[in-house]
Amino acid sequence: MYQWDFAPVFAHWPLLAQGLVNTLKVTALSLSCGLVLGLMLALLRLSPRRWLSWPAGFVIEVFRTTPPLVQLFWFFFALPLIVGVEMTPLLAAVVTFSIQSAAFFAEVFRAGIVSIERGQWEGALAIGMSHRQALRRIVLPQAVTRMIPAFLERAIELMKTTTLVATIAYADLLFAANDIAQKTFRPLETFTVVALIYFVVIFGFSLLARRLERRLAVGGEATVH
Repeated sequence: MYQWDFAPVFAHWPLLAQGLVNTLKVTALSLSCGLVLGLMLALLRLSPRRWLSWPAGFVIEVFRTTPPLVQLFWFFFALPLIVGVEMTPLLAAVVTFSIQSAAFFAEVFRAGIVSIERGQWEGALAIGMSHRQALRRIVLPQAVTRMIPAFLERAIELMKTTTLVATIAYADLLFAANDIAQKTFRPLETFTVVALIYFVVIFGFSLLARRLERRLAVGGEATVH
């Protein structure tokens, strides 16, 4: 029978800790950049000018329908050959997941903006606001509240997707696990510990997301009444 021994794995806890930090770093940077790019893509997609809306729609569909691993390999291996700029594993990961997240966020932003009643726009324009001011002061604050649950779900999915960066030798949590498994010859224990780490972090974030959703729902009901 197999004898479980977690001691060699826990002896390498600094590697696991650094891997977790690197995973959270990629996730945070990709989410931050993805939100900004996603809003820009959504506004371009909603533009009445086809020369703006069509390219934005093309980018959104490409990054929503192609596998993340293919995108990651393309940015890490192919893009440097085209532009002549070396891509570090961290930079390639952030660029890939930022654009991919932006493609998903763009559709969330677009749906949220479209969901706002036309009367909100008309009322803002009637009191002298420009289209940009109405978007920034009236429409987006209401739309973002409706979009927060979708954003939180995407953040959770993104953290799981970042495990792909181990394939380009970025020292994330999964890369650290592979290293420890090879050093200790304890792959079962190593990946069990890593699975528990992911569970604790992602489940904890999920609980916070659900709590925030409930507070927003209560706040929305209070506003209506």
